[in-house]
Amino acid sequence: MPTAKSLIQSLLLAAEDGAYPARQLVAACGLFKLTENNVRVALVRLQSEGMIAAEGRGFYRLGPAAAQLAQEIGAWRQVEARIQPWDGHYLAVHCAGLSRSDRAALQRRQQALSLHGFAELDKGLFIRPDNLKGGLEDLRHRLHALGLEDTALIFRASSFGAATEHRLAKLWPCADLNTRYQELREQLEAWLAMSARLRPDQAAREAFLIGRPAIRQVIYDPLLPQEMIDSSARAACFEAVRRFDAAGRTLWLEFFRFTDAPWAPAP
Repeated sequence: MPTAKSLIQSLLLAAEDGAYPARQLVAACGLFKLTENNVRVALVRLQSEGMIAAEGRGFYRLGPAAAQLAQEIGAWRQVEARIQPWDGHYLAVHCAGLSRSDRAALQRRQQALSLHGFAELDKGLFIRPDNLKGGLEDLRHRLHALGLEDTALIFRASSFGAATEHRLAKLWPCADLNTRYQELREQLEAWLAMSARLRPDQAAREAFLIGRPAIRQVIYDPLLPQEMIDSSARAACFEAVRRFDAAGRTLWLEFFRFTDAPWAPAP
């Protein structure tokens, strides 16, 4: 179940550059048995962190601290356009000399690497296939913008040797990813086929609970080359997530239109 803080962040990220009135945030949190006081506390904390900002009277939008993350996450619908043919080279980030005592810096570093599909080959050495458009320089810019320290070494790598190449092939759970693509697509399509029978509050609630991990799957997908992954299954899965997201947005708009209606939230 989401917390008030995570739900508000998710709604504002989905709104991209839009703003939400506080009454709609309260109504949304109410679907998950979160109180108005929970919402107030979350809004104060998110504002103090710079993650959201008040706008006008009772409206909130993403704040400056969330800008770069929102830009990365907001591009998930077109993420496949970043993939290009792979020539067998890798991109590497060496972090072994960086501090692990600064928890905030460590969290930013880990998130930046996870968002770009890096896996740890050896302690402090993270690797991904060099199959994304823009190559090394684009990736360097993206990682630094998300908080990776300037002192991290970022470079292109190849010719690892047979033993290491064998280890590289096992860094990503490719078989599990292929299975997940198929299962997730089937789950989303099955729910969409029956969603018209649900009440607006129930539909909005379920769309969030199902759609949130589905979108996260796309956002954190390593975007591996077709030599490693079933790219057709991935494409079908991502298309299903886009259809689900579009339907979910419509269901949430319908829920907000009925926010003041006389029915009670589903138990």
